[in-house]
Amino acid sequence: MGKGLGMAKLTRGERLQIMLTPEEVEALDNWRFSRRMPSRAAAVRELLKRGLAAEGFDMAKAGGRSQDFGVTGGSPNDGD
Repeated sequence: MGKGLGMAKLTRGERLQIMLTPEEVEALDNWRFSRRMPSRAAAVRELLKRGLAAEGFDMAKAGGRSQDFGVTGGSPNDGD
């Protein structure tokens, strides 16, 4: 694969900003470093790709709040 197919042709037109707890950042960084990912952004993209490809994904219940969906805790669909 030549260099011409690298980052030069890759464009990302949308910027997504998220807020994480210290525990979520630690979990992300631990996952990233154990897989030698080059950046947090690359790790988030890989996790998003894996999550979207996972089978058995449930739709979020109506009325859910952003704070209900943490990385290190359960989701509101778990039935707490």
